[in-house]
Amino acid sequence: MPAPRLRTTPLPGIGVQYELTTRRHDTLSVVAHRDGTRTLNVHHDDDPDSCGLSVRLTGAEALTLTESLLPSHNNPNLLHTSDFGLLAERVTVTGDSYWNGRQLGETKMRTATGASVVAVMRRAHPVPSPGPEFRLRGGDTVIVIGTREGVDAAHAILERK
Repeated sequence: MPAPRLRTTPLPGIGVQYELTTRRHDTLSVVAHRDGTRTLNVHHDDDPDSCGLSVRLTGAEALTLTESLLPSHNNPNLLHTSDFGLLAERVTVTGDSYWNGRQLGETKMRTATGASVVAVMRRAHPVPSPGPEFRLRGGDTVIVIGTREGVDAAHAILERK
């Protein structure tokens, strides 16, 4: 079977469309919009104008989906949090968040939830193990690790308006 090909089509004023036809003749397409969102579409090759599924994803959702399609299970040194009953999730601090401009320690997250902030992504630059004096900003992506309950509680804290 030949290697799959990804077709790229510029969409002026919109972004770029990527299409992959599967061996079963289904076509998966992703429209990468200029605003950073993505639209995932599935249709049959016999009628490319009909769409069986169309899902609009935020940039963070698209990244999460990408990571699920390309897991790094081949690295024996990689810890999988699920092996320990833990999980890691991203929480985005919005520009209108209560925490925008405030110190991480003010959230009292670890005390209140048992979850830990292990890193913050700021404009594609990682800040590992930020201390309590670290100031959160709108657009930051906070990486939280803990139990399901703890991570859910951390979401609730960080999503405060």
